[in-house]
Amino acid sequence: MSAAPRGAGPGTVRGGSADLVVVGAGVVGAATAYFATLAGLRVVVVERGAIAQGTSSAGEGNLLVSDKEAGPELDLALYSQAVWREDLAGHAGRWEFESKGGLVVAATARSLAALRELGVHQRASGVEVQDVGPDRLHDHEPHLARDLAGAAFYPQDAQVQPMLVVAHLLRLARDRGARVCTGTGVTGFLRDGDRVTGVRTGAGDIPAGAVLNAAGTWAGEVAALARVSVPVRPRRGFVLVTEPMPPRTVRHKVYAAEYVGDVASSDAALQTSPVVEGTRSGTVLIGASRERVGFDRTVSVPAISTLAAKAVALFPMLRQVRLIRTYHGFRPYCPDHLPVIGADPRAPGLWHACGHEGAGIGLAAGTGKLIAQALTGGRPDLDLAPFAPDRFPGRYEDIAEGVSP
Repeated sequence: MSAAPRGAGPGTVRGGSADLVVVGAGVVGAATAYFATLAGLRVVVVERGAIAQGTSSAGEGNLLVSDKEAGPELDLALYSQAVWREDLAGHAGRWEFESKGGLVVAATARSLAALRELGVHQRASGVEVQDVGPDRLHDHEPHLARDLAGAAFYPQDAQVQPMLVVAHLLRLARDRGARVCTGTGVTGFLRDGDRVTGVRTGAGDIPAGAVLNAAGTWAGEVAALARVSVPVRPRRGFVLVTEPMPPRTVRHKVYAAEYVGDVASSDAALQTSPVVEGTRSGTVLIGASRERVGFDRTVSVPAISTLAAKAVALFPMLRQVRLIRTYHGFRPYCPDHLPVIGADPRAPGLWHACGHEGAGIGLAAGTGKLIAQALTGGRPDLDLAPFAPDRFPGRYEDIAEGVSP
């Protein structure tokens, strides 16, 4: 594939083909576009709305290893951490990268025992875990409740401002020749027999050597246009935002040990576990809720009130702090809680990078680099077999009927 000419800014589709069309201008699509241009590919990003309009604008910007059990997702998280800290280190200030660490707290002896067991397996996979006894908890977080059993500290956990990540990665990709076309929805795929050879959009066709489905929560809908099934579903979550407080009132990402189980659960009902962290502006972000309600954007008073109550139980001083707003979005959820990454053998020329659920910000850097390696014929640094797009049974018609927002 040839090196890229100088690119244009956001706009409508213009003439010319591409080596790669990226469908979706969220964090995963932006990361892939950036690494693909570094590899010398001519890239076009198409987005039906605005950049970072979906899940990338509805989270807290976490880069976590602490919430992942040993296995393929943790391997990807550790790899992605290295990409954030090494490949992208020169740009870290652009997206407010903060290596703040994560503190996972246990309220009971039973919960603490499970947390310690999790830490044993995580250490074996390369995670840094520091056991924290109840007598040292307030050295880490002075405002924590006083009746907690203990905690585990994860120095590798970090945070970024996700919308800045997307904007700057796309700008860097454009500097290397990529085109970013917002307000441009994909309506179908160009085909040569079974092979995908580009996309159809309302602004025109774009022939391409490969197409990447990085459409986030709507990835199942995009895959169905190519007549393949990728069972990505929406999982709604809320975040609360407090008024600004003095810097470092909350020093780390702090969450209850039960959060790990909620992340791994497939329960459709509302789940809440307290997640509290400060930002550079002084506001405190409070999560996390999960529920499978389709694309229902109704503001859930039960979810918000439960989050607030659990945050106060963790940090009693928050009882006197005002909330200034809430926001919510949809995490792209897969049934086995693993993302879909790689080439789709059912439709040669089609690739996927989607289904990262609530870990998409953290996993995006690694995902983008791995896709770029595979696209250019290299051997990816990480085995992509556990993330294979065709690992799920099912018909694309089922996805097409069940996912529309």
